[in-house]
Amino acid sequence: MVAAKASGESMRIIVFGANGPTGRLLTRRALDAGHTVTAVTRQPDAFDISGGALTVQRADVHDAAAVSRVMAGHDVVLSSLGVPYGRHPIDVYSSGAAKMLSAMTEHGIRRFACVSSSATVPNPNADEGFFFGRVLQPFITKTLGKTLYADMARMEQLVMASDTDWTIVRPSGLFDAEIVSDYRVSAEPLPGRFTSGRPRRPAAAPSHRRHLYALSRLAHHR
Repeated sequence: MVAAKASGESMRIIVFGANGPTGRLLTRRALDAGHTVTAVTRQPDAFDISGGALTVQRADVHDAAAVSRVMAGHDVVLSSLGVPYGRHPIDVYSSGAAKMLSAMTEHGIRRFACVSSSATVPNPNADEGFFFGRVLQPFITKTLGKTLYADMARMEQLVMASDTDWTIVRPSGLFDAEIVSDYRVSAEPLPGRFTSGRPRRPAAAPSHRRHLYALSRLAHHR
C-alpha cells in the first residue's frame, strides 16, 4: 500500500487507524519511503512513532468535522481501521469510510486505500478440508465476526461506489512476524488456507509465502 517515492517526488499521506499494528507499520513504511505522513488516532499520546516528516493528529472517524479538518492538504488516504470481534453492532468501518470519502471529495483528494478482509466474501475451497471450510470458516464469518465482517462489507460497497481511485486490500488474517514474507497479490480469491504477516522489522528478508487478495480501481485502468 506504500510505494517508494520517485526521484524528487514525495507524497503527503494520511493514515487513519494509525495507532493499530497495521497503522503503525504503514506509517513507518511511508516515512522510510520518504513521504510526509499524518498519523490520525484518537490517542495521540499513546502513539510511539516520531520523525521530522510526521505529524500526529487527534480525530475520531465518526466525527465528520474532525476528519475533514485533518484531511486537508494530502495526496493519499490510507485506512487501517480495526476493532475486535463482538456481538454488538459495529459501524466504525462504514461510518469511517463515509466520513473519509466525503472529506476527500471536499478537498479534491482522489487516491484511497483501505484494509478489509477476505472474510467479506467467503470462498469455500475443496482443498481446505471439511473442518476449515465447513466448520471453522463459517463460525468465524457468520457467528464470531458476523457484525464486524458485515460492516467491512458495507465499507467496501461505499468505497467501490465512490469516484475515488481506490484499492481494497483483503488479507486473510494479520499476524505479527519477524520478517517480511514472500507474498502473492491477486484481484481474485486465492485458493487454499493462508494468512498475512505484519513484519516487526520492515527491512528483513522474505520467508514463507503469503497470499494477498486486493481489488483496485485506478484512473489509468479506466
